Amino acid sequence: MLGRQDGESLTLMFSDRLDVWDHSEPLASPQSAWDLVQLGNCGSPIETPAGWLVLTHGVGPLRRYCMGACLLDLEDPRRVSRQLRNPLLEPDPSERSGYVPNVVYTCGAMLYGEHLVLPYAMSDTASKLAVIKLADLLTAMN
Repeated sequence: MLGRQDGESLTLMFSDRLDVWDHSEPLASPQSAWDLVQLGNCGSPIETPAGWLVLTHGVGPLRRYCMGACLLDLEDPRRVSRQLRNPLLEPDPSERSGYVPNVVYTCGAMLYGEHLVLPYAMSDTASKLAVIKLADLLTAMN
């Protein structure tokens, strides 16, 4: 299971029981200005031929939430094979006002053919939909 046990970094947890998750390993930590405060996952990993696609959210200065992505190895999900250095999605001027300002966030996405379909909320006020070619997203990761 993915989590954020330390309140800051993305962790991978293991358990033989569904009700006890007491072992976690660091997976990814904040590294950029856009995820400086904390990094977490946005929904379940998505299996692709290239690896497990994990959408992330990063919290930066002034509690600005952006979305990112990383790719975990299919055979050993403890290994981050690639990740975006810049946000996949960040609040644009029309998405900065609302109940919780300056936030874009998702609870998951899905593959539809060769596209990633990404429903997301903006400032806890409205929802939008973003679509990106999976190949383009994977190419952008290093």
